[in-house]
Amino acid sequence: MNNALVIIGNQSLEKERIRALIAALMENGARMGALRWLDPGRVCDIPFSGLERERTLALAERFLAGVPADIAALAQEGRRKKLLIADMDSTVITVECIDELAAACGLRERIAPITEAAMRGELSFEDSLRERVRLLENLPETALADTWQKRIRLTPGARQLVQTMRANGAHTALVSGGFTYFTEKVAARAGFHSHRANRLEIAGGRLTGRVGEPILGREAKLAALNEFCSKLSIAPEEALAVGDGANDLAMIGAAGLGVAFHAKPAVAEAARVAIRHNDLTALLYLQGYARDEFAG
Repeated sequence: MNNALVIIGNQSLEKERIRALIAALMENGARMGALRWLDPGRVCDIPFSGLERERTLALAERFLAGVPADIAALAQEGRRKKLLIADMDSTVITVECIDELAAACGLRERIAPITEAAMRGELSFEDSLRERVRLLENLPETALADTWQKRIRLTPGARQLVQTMRANGAHTALVSGGFTYFTEKVAARAGFHSHRANRLEIAGGRLTGRVGEPILGREAKLAALNEFCSKLSIAPEEALAVGDGANDLAMIGAAGLGVAFHAKPAVAEAARVAIRHNDLTALLYLQGYARDEFAG
């Protein structure tokens, strides 16, 4: 069987409905392999061939309408990826760091809407970042540490994702349109091999309102994907890229497995796979890892 249908429920799946789906796929010409439970009762992996992946996915989504589950139809070949390249804000962590910094100086209501518009692709990421950082001028440097300690948390499943892929020989890279102050700490906490992001300028213990150039945005994320692939001597098809915002779309589109994670609507629509109901361990299930293979 050269394809796999992956169904990831955020609660137990109805086995009768799964059996009915398999029967419907067979009636439409699919040849089905033996169902495998990656997480008993909740996540199943069904090998198939003889039916286009798009058609298979459409049938699965119809049969599971209303069920809180993420569904993907993927090629079996090369399923376990050799590179993970991940966005940070609202992907590997639960918040947008710049919005949390803005809260420290009473500017969340001005800055957060700009962040949201940029993530939806309505504004230039680079220009909007310059504008948001400019509004943070004179913010004490101590606000960075305070924000890290009080507001930054890993997204559930982040450490298991990174550690499991590392344990299986993949390179893991955190590539963010945020700031190096935070990527350094998040990368260490989650276990990424490497990280890169933008640099906040600081002088006299306060933010200057400027960000180092060039800004790491959409095209820089794509360039990072290609750079890592070149260094690892792998093709982009062997990479997994995940993010939530418009500045992640280029790398998501170029990777063999591009995933929109709890993403803005335009990003979820454009990505080949969208995770809406589950945490980051869903990216391991997409690669065929079972729950008892998770590390971290």
